[in-house]
Formats: sequence, C-alpha cells, structure tokens
Amino acid sequence: MKQFASAVALHLGFAVKRRVDDARVRRLLARLHPVSTAVPLIRIGGANDGGYLVPDDLAGVTACFSPGVDQIASFEQDLQRRGIRCFLADASVEGPPPGSGDMDFEKKFVGAWNDDRHVTMDRWMRSKLRPEDGDLILQMDIEGAEWQALLNISDEMLQAFRILVIEFHSLPHCFDEVAWALFDACLGRLAQFFHVVHAHPNNVAANFAYGDLEIPHFLEVSFLRKDRAQADGFVTRFPHPLDQPCCPDRRDRPLPSCLHASAAAPHERDAR
Repeated sequence: MKQFASAVALHLGFAVKRRVDDARVRRLLARLHPVSTAVPLIRIGGANDGGYLVPDDLAGVTACFSPGVDQIASFEQDLQRRGIRCFLADASVEGPPPGSGDMDFEKKFVGAWNDDRHVTMDRWMRSKLRPEDGDLILQMDIEGAEWQALLNISDEMLQAFRILVIEFHSLPHCFDEVAWALFDACLGRLAQFFHVVHAHPNNVAANFAYGDLEIPHFLEVSFLRKDRAQADGFVTRFPHPLDQPCCPDRRDRPLPSCLHASAAAPHERDAR
C-alpha cells in the first residue's frame, strides 16, 4: 500500500520524502552542545559580523586559513596583528577586502574537488604551509559548502588546526534523511578531534520552528582541539558576555534550548 501511495503521489507531481524523527534530530543537535574548559574565550574581530569568540590559546598558532571572503576582514586583521599569517580563498570576489593588508588570496571556492575554480582544503593548505609552521586556525564561512569540505579534508590536515571557527548553514534541513546523514557524518568526524566550546546563532534570519524545536538557519561554532584542554562539563549560561549580534540593527537571538546540554536528555548528551 505504501509503494502504491508513493507511486500515485509521484505520478501527480509530488516529491515523497521520509522525515527524520525528532529524537534523531535532537541527537544530531547534541553534537553541537558547547562544553566548558579551563581555556577562556576571547573575541577576535569586530563587534558584529566578522567577529567571533575563540579560545584564548593562540600562542604558537602560525597561520589562519579563511575560506569565504566578505566585505570586511576584521577577524583576519586581528590575527595578523598577533603575527599570524592569513590565507583567504573565494572565487566569487576579486580579492581581499580593501584595507585588509598583506593577505594571501586564492580565487577559488573551497570544496570537495580540484579544478580551475575549486580547491580542496588539503591541496590549498599544502601549497601554502612551510615546514616550520606550527598549529593553525580555521575560519570557514562558505555558504553551505562547509559540510563537504570538512568531510573531504584528511585527518592530518584537520588535526593541524588547533582552533576551528565555522558558520554552519542550512541546519533546519536536518529533518531530511540525506541532509541529516551529511550533517551527522561531518559533526561526528569533528567530534573525534575537537571540543565544541561556543555556539552563537547568526541573527540575519529567524530560527526555524518545528514543534518544540527551534533551529538556527546559520550557527557560528567554535572548536578547540581535544589535546589542548579537558572538557569539565557543559556550558549552561547563555549568551556569553562577549557575544554580539551579527546584524546590529536586529535583536540578537539566544541559543535555542535544543542546543543546550542542560535541556537535553541523558541519551542526547551522550551523542557528544
């Protein structure tokens, strides 16, 4: 009967999708519950869009890879002032923002393959790194391509990063089976090597609401490599005092309760 109903629906022009149940969505979101460590957070970059909270563990970090170029580069400029070299990549612009200083620029999209307009993280990084380079920091905002790029990067290159700052896109699509599998694989892989230490919704769009779940369309997440600090429980107080709205003319959006470990059931917290 289900096969017959699906066939009729397809004949009438409807797309049939199997929706992921709420429990699996909650387990996925539990991978993004921030944990507390002994390393405090600091703000790098401007007060609004382009500024991010990162662990205060930058001593010995020698380079930043920053795919996705916007009209401002306050984050990268702050890192440059600390002596950290910055590498930018984006095929949609002609170069770094005006006044951003001496930053290396690659006119390519970062993704899962290499051609005239695309480059993988591995090829890009290997073409820029020096033998004497130490740990790295990643700041990634590439409009949804982060999922494939982060699954494509090798373990060696991924673990070269001490700190990751990633804006995840399209999280409300986690109710779709294909998107859920992609998101879960990516976040599960990151969880092998990194702690989630901060999460902050981008307030450019309203959160997606489904039942008692409220999911940001865009979520800024900061990670710290696990060998740098031990997790000593989950963060329970939000927002962080250093958080600022990405869009200053709109109210900031607090982290929804489904992304709080304090609101999660034990089996959901175990997903972290």
